Amino acid sequence: MGTTRQQPPGDAGPEPNGAGPASRAPGGAVRSVALGSASGIVPLARDFTRQALRDWGWLPAAGADRRAAAEDVLLVVSELVTNACLHAEGPEELKVRCDGKVLRLEVSDRGAGQPSPRTPHRAGRPGGHGMFIVQRLCLDWGVVRVPGAPGKTVWAELAAPS
Repeated sequence: MGTTRQQPPGDAGPEPNGAGPASRAPGGAVRSVALGSASGIVPLARDFTRQALRDWGWLPAAGADRRAAAEDVLLVVSELVTNACLHAEGPEELKVRCDGKVLRLEVSDRGAGQPSPRTPHRAGRPGGHGMFIVQRLCLDWGVVRVPGAPGKTVWAELAAPS
C-alpha cells in the first residue's frame, strides 16, 4: 500500500483522527498518495480519492448533482490510474487538489508515451475508452513533462459541485 502525504490549506489543521483538513477545501487543499507497485492500485486510488471527497464535503452527496460529480471524479481517477498501469510502466503518485471550484487530479508515471483518446471512437469496440471518458467528463486535461526527467504527469480537471 502507498504512503500518503497531506498538505492542508492555510491554517486549517488536520481533523482529530488525522484524516485531513477540517475545512471544505478552501484555498487549495492537496492530497497525494504514492502508488508504486502496490497490488490493487486502482481501488486504492479510488478509496483515497473518496476519502478526500468526504473530508472536503463532497460526500455524502446531498443531491443528485453532487452525487454525479463525485462519481465522475472517481471514474476519472480509475481511468487515469488504469491507463498508467496499462501503458506507462505503472503509476507512481496520485495527487488530488481542490480549490473549491475545480478539482484537479494528477497521476504521475514513468512512461514516455502520450495518452490520447482513440479516434475514431467506437462505443461497441472493447478497450480504449479511458481517455475518451476523461475527455468527455472533464473541463480540461493534459500532460506535463519535466525536461530531462523520465515520465510525465497526466492531469484532469473537473468542476466542483455548486
